[in-house]
Amino acid sequence: MTEVKFVVNDTKTGKSYQKVLEENPYLNKKIGDKVTGSEIGLNGYELEIKGGSDKSGCPIRYDMPGFGKKKALLSSGPCVKGLKKGKRIKKTVVGNIINQDIVQVNLKVLKEGSQKLEELFPKKEEAKAAA
Repeated sequence: MTEVKFVVNDTKTGKSYQKVLEENPYLNKKIGDKVTGSEIGLNGYELEIKGGSDKSGCPIRYDMPGFGKKKALLSSGPCVKGLKKGKRIKKTVVGNIINQDIVQVNLKVLKEGSQKLEELFPKKEEAKAAA
């Protein structure tokens, strides 16, 4: 099984924190679902799934039903950048259900727990000094 990266975004501070786990506790959840953070070690936190990508780097699109890769003709929204008005682009995207192929899940903090995220995710320099 591949590692899964969980990127937790704190909108109050504008900082993001990353946690790597061996298995994905959010299988068969959709983009936009509200989940508890206790499954990834964030007790008391309430999170929302905002996006992610699969093992080949294709982004998850919130309005693409199902799972697996699909070719879509897109003019705006996530996965599309800098197109002039009226232009469209054909792009490979992944459906909005999280499955085994997803290696990165982006999460947004909705409700904070008792501990701050800075305490739960120490900086790399501090972690090396403590080891």
